[in-house]
Amino acid sequence: MNTHFKVEPLSFKTINELPNSWTTKDYSNLLEVLDYGDTANIMKEELKDLCLISLSDNLPEDAAQIILKYIFKDKLNRGQLDNLSHEMQEEKMWEEYADLSMHENFFNATQILYEAFNGKFPHPEAVNFKVRITSDTFGLELFKHNPEALLIKILTKGMPDNTLIKRLFKDQLIKGSFKEAKDILWQLKMEEVKEKSLVFDIITSLYWFKDFKYSSPFEAIINNEILIVQK
Repeated sequence: MNTHFKVEPLSFKTINELPNSWTTKDYSNLLEVLDYGDTANIMKEELKDLCLISLSDNLPEDAAQIILKYIFKDKLNRGQLDNLSHEMQEEKMWEEYADLSMHENFFNATQILYEAFNGKFPHPEAVNFKVRITSDTFGLELFKHNPEALLIKILTKGMPDNTLIKRLFKDQLIKGSFKEAKDILWQLKMEEVKEKSLVFDIITSLYWFKDFKYSSPFEAIINNEILIVQK
């Protein structure tokens, strides 16, 4: 038995900063780490600029270590911090690092360093797109559990066969389990819920979904055997 989904791309744009990735609290905390001094009387609107300036007073690799330590806490050891602080000046770690669960944080780290050092770090690019999915009650009910996996399986139906995500995750796209899906879709919001349709707001790396920019409305027919999702 197959389940039919109608897919309507609604918008697609490239973004260089993720929503709510850095808060005024983060900037204040970083200024403390950077030994800026008392920040109590600094206006919230000024915290970011002061943070960027303070970061740029360091060597790029030293600033990178400060940011990586702040974001990842104790997840990275001293050797990893040293290597990554140099590698991320040339490499897009949010695309290339082996652990996908760290990609979103690598993007956020590179984004603030890119701003602080006027482009000495790779240019961060993500995508924010919206899509309407129409199906019957059974099809829409499937989004209640592991929606990221189901969404990717559906969305890739409207992308070319040689698109990167299809080549690297060929097996996951044809089997029930797709554990990497939650790390591929960085932010997912269900923006509209109707009886026969859902609208999703998706933020992810340009690396995975740049080809979706050219997708027209399409129908995804998926065998129910691959829609078994883990609760």
